Amino acid sequence: METKIKIYGTKRCHKTKYHKSFFETRNINYVFYDVEENNTHAKELRNLYTNRKLNFPTIIIGSKKLRNPSEKDLNKWLSKFL
Repeated sequence: METKIKIYGTKRCHKTKYHKSFFETRNINYVFYDVEENNTHAKELRNLYTNRKLNFPTIIIGSKKLRNPSEKDLNKWLSKFL
């Protein structure tokens, strides 16, 4: 089964840490892609945006791309995909 939730970010980013914690405290599985430690992950993230920038954190839930979403937006999209 394909992972439904992906987080593109960095270990040092406080917003990335917040989003990882958001999923962990709710026992929701996700995969973390560190764009500083892995060039392939950085390239994947750049390909998600027309400006080709490393816009992180970016969260993919199903087919929905969320750029640094609020808790309200996360809950909205989680209810649609989980």
